[in-house]
Amino acid sequence: MTAERDDLQSGTPSGGSPSGGSPPKKGRGLLTPYKQEQGRRTRIGTMIGFGLLVLWGGYFVWEQLRVYEGDEGWRLLITPGIPILFAVALGGLLWWFVFAHRTTGDFMIATEGEMKKVNWSTKREVIGSTKVVILFTVLIASYLFLVDVVFQNIFRWIGVLKG
Repeated sequence: MTAERDDLQSGTPSGGSPSGGSPPKKGRGLLTPYKQEQGRRTRIGTMIGFGLLVLWGGYFVWEQLRVYEGDEGWRLLITPGIPILFAVALGGLLWWFVFAHRTTGDFMIATEGEMKKVNWSTKREVIGSTKVVILFTVLIASYLFLVDVVFQNIFRWIGVLKG
């Protein structure tokens, strides 16, 4: 009761902030990671996969520009410069999309949460299932082979097939 009376007298609400609201929020810049500790594995995996595609795209651009035949100075600037600029620009856009974009971040966090709920099969279960699939494949192939032989003999007997 005393703390409330002191707060009322000083003009400071019980929350402790003189402005009366919650403490000021930390500013979010364009490249500030969104919920950076959540969905980390999924985000890093996505960055690696798409990062390899960006590097491959940069290499492709470099291959296309190698045939540029202009002034030697411009050639030395253009041939490596444009692919590097391409890779850096797409890499930055990819980093923003995976780490700083709220919607994508929430999706990655939810994806990682769902993957943790998956009941993964053990090695023994996978081997057992594989044996069952192989056995049934062999049985069905054998059955179809026998049906084919029977139909061949029937068609030869009635004269449709010769030989």
